[in-house]
Amino acid sequence: MPIIWGYALALAAGVCFVFQQAVNSNLRMEIESVWWAGFVSYAGGSLSMLIVALVLREPLPSLARFNWVSWTGGIFGAMYIAISILLLPRLGAATVIGLIVAGQMIGSLAFDHFGFLGVPLHHLTAVRLLAAGFLVAGVTLIRL
Repeated sequence: MPIIWGYALALAAGVCFVFQQAVNSNLRMEIESVWWAGFVSYAGGSLSMLIVALVLREPLPSLARFNWVSWTGGIFGAMYIAISILLLPRLGAATVIGLIVAGQMIGSLAFDHFGFLGVPLHHLTAVRLLAAGFLVAGVTLIRL
């Protein structure tokens, strides 16, 4: 796949993320529960993944190489979904998504630098740190 398609898909994923947060926030208002809105979001996502895995005839995962940490992704996803659902009506989509992206950037720099959880090493440089600073500054400006 040409790199431009990878960039386009990543941008599309970002738009999907904003869409997801907005519909989750709307669902929260409609059913008056952050937790049920998050559950509905995950149920829809789980069903979608199940359908794709079945259509593509993916084999069932083996638990032979089970590492419990690798199975905790849904917990972290649930935390960001709940926080997003709670904050979007208060702060607005641009601020919430900007703060999430800034947090992702800061966390990503740490994971890259230290190689946490098997992430390939990409050491922190002044340019990478400056870029993250610009991102945080951009979030600050969005909030003004």
